[in-house]
Amino acid sequence: MAEVKIAAVPRTEFGKGAARRVRRAHQVPAVIYGHGAEPKHVSVPGHELLLALRTPNVLISLEIDGTSELVIPKAVQRDPLKGFLEHVDLLAVKRGEKVTVEIPVTPEGELAPGGNLLEHVLSALPVEAEATHIPEGVTVSVEGLEAGASILAKDITLPNGTVLAVDEEAVVIQVVSAQAEAPAEGEAEEAAAAEASEA
Repeated sequence: MAEVKIAAVPRTEFGKGAARRVRRAHQVPAVIYGHGAEPKHVSVPGHELLLALRTPNVLISLEIDGTSELVIPKAVQRDPLKGFLEHVDLLAVKRGEKVTVEIPVTPEGELAPGGNLLEHVLSALPVEAEATHIPEGVTVSVEGLEAGASILAKDITLPNGTVLAVDEEAVVIQVVSAQAEAPAEGEAEEAAAAEASEA
């Protein structure tokens, strides 16, 4: 996994007003926590951080007052309308340390004919990996799968050094029948008639 270097500065003012001032300066308020230490409040350049966060579980080397601190993003708050970064929680990590993270699962291949749908039961797969070797994600083949088929956590091949942090029998992806998504026309009419009689 690539390591991204970003310069950050300590933050001494807190509260909504201070956070707005930080964002107006194109910085993002962030908090570093972990290893039982007191949380550190910093400001991080917004554009650089936004680019870094395009990589899931990106490893960031924060340069703060001449020292370096390795961190990974744990919680990202974005403006619900405009999408810009409002605040980021960063977890301090050490080389060789194991961390639990969630990685994206990308299906590849075509389902069996029939118009069936692919449902992500788990939006991401919880795994444990070495902090400086977190995989960006995993792919899984759904080629030829029919309705009723499912892919379990144990069916997914993980990179060396990465282990599951979820029940191996947990369903990650399943194939559902397209017809099961909506009631049959007759059933819909019956339901509407029943509602009308109750009104």
